[in-house]
Parts: sequence; structure tokens; C-alpha cells
Amino acid sequence: MNINFEYHEVAASPRLEAFVAERLNKLENKFDSIVGADVYFKKENTSNPEVGKICSVRLSMPGATIFAETSAASFEASVAKVITELRGQLQKRKEKLETH
Repeated sequence: MNINFEYHEVAASPRLEAFVAERLNKLENKFDSIVGADVYFKKENTSNPEVGKICSVRLSMPGATIFAETSAASFEASVAKVITELRGQLQKRKEKLETH
């Protein structure tokens, strides 16, 4: 799987990239139709300390593209939430395809 990282007003982090790659590879092992992923990290100016670090992921695969975005206090928490959302969307798509 090809993973592209993009940062907006955030310094690039090899540790964060490795964390995301590990999580996405686990998803790819379960759902083998994933071809690539575009991962976006950005900061949001907010007074609430619970949010502000945004992670967005767009998965490339046959058919419609799958997208998820979350905001949390840290990028690691945002990544965890995004992966959970993506897993749910992928599971829904897999079930839909198996019924046909």
C-alpha cells in the first residue's frame, strides 16, 4: 500500500508516520482491497484543549473512496479515532459486497 503524508502548519514527524503506517497496514491485512492512503495532519486554533489536532485519511480502493476525519487533543488519539471510523466503513462495505 502506498501511503502519502501531508502536513498543514505541523512539523513532519517520522514517529507519527510510523505509527500511522502500522495502523493502516493492520487495516490492509484485514481488508485487502485497499490500494493507497492519503493522510493529512493539521492544527486547528481552538480554545478547547480536548480538540485541535486533526487527522484525515482518504483510502483509495476500487469503487468509492473512503474518508474519515477526527479532531482530538493529540495526533495519536486522532489517528486511533480515524482508524476506528475507517474500520467501520470498510466493514460496512465488505458486508454490502458479500450480500450481492
